[in-house]
Amino acid sequence: MIEHLRVWVEAHTPNVFRVILILALAWVVSRILKGLIRRIERLADDGDPKTTTERERRAQTVTRILRQASFVMVWSVTAMLVLAELGMDLKPILAGAGTLGLAVGFGAQALVKDVITGFFILLENQISVGDSITAAGCSGVVEAVNLRTLVLRDDDGKTHIIPNSAITVVTNATRDWSRALVDVAIAYKEDTDRAGQILKDIVDDMRREPEFRSAIRGDLELWGIDKVDGSMVSIVGQIRCTDSGRWPVQREFNRRMKLHFQQNGIEIASSAQTILMQIAPPVDPVSNLTPRRATG
Repeated sequence: MIEHLRVWVEAHTPNVFRVILILALAWVVSRILKGLIRRIERLADDGDPKTTTERERRAQTVTRILRQASFVMVWSVTAMLVLAELGMDLKPILAGAGTLGLAVGFGAQALVKDVITGFFILLENQISVGDSITAAGCSGVVEAVNLRTLVLRDDDGKTHIIPNSAITVVTNATRDWSRALVDVAIAYKEDTDRAGQILKDIVDDMRREPEFRSAIRGDLELWGIDKVDGSMVSIVGQIRCTDSGRWPVQREFNRRMKLHFQQNGIEIASSAQTILMQIAPPVDPVSNLTPRRATG
């Protein structure tokens, strides 16, 4: 046994140096690929840590897939080269891998469909990390887009992991741009033109501030009066925002709107209704008696 081991070591000693060289080259290639992937992320970075643009989210999605693919590719090839240097015949392994791949292809069709669908989702840039979407009956913010699954987190903090093959229709609420909806009901007696001008002034002030300047893409688009009844008037419009700036802009606008309406004496309509009913006084049965002539 020892003699056989000595013979094997002597026969493969030159190969050991080649194995070390192969592993070193694999490590160098892996580092180079990681550096290129990080460079892609840096090129997509706009330098503003407070906001995440569409380009940045796209880069995060693509680079994550590239890291996974490069790791599998580099070290799979490295493993085969190392086995070949150690004297193993790779033909049966490759033949077995081909047969196994064929069996997996027939037995795991859903998995193959997941991967193919995920590939086209990434290729066509249908979904990016940070998008607010509805897919497969689940709504939330995209946390990860993988070749096989899509990870969503809803408003309650729950995580939904959806196989890509289950995605048939995607509703993307933050594609390219989003909007902060303006819908306020004021009392019927108030001046709607004055109220609309106050709303426009609020957005103008927000656009001058560094915190919201990059999040708001335009002036307030005031659509007009949406509803009128005997107690209130509804004013509607929108503020075009970046996809990540929608909710901060919406919340701050609502806060300032309430404050400015209070300062200018504009009454916001109440959803409660007061009903006044006039009730007739009760009838006195004694006073309504009709006198009758006595008989006899």
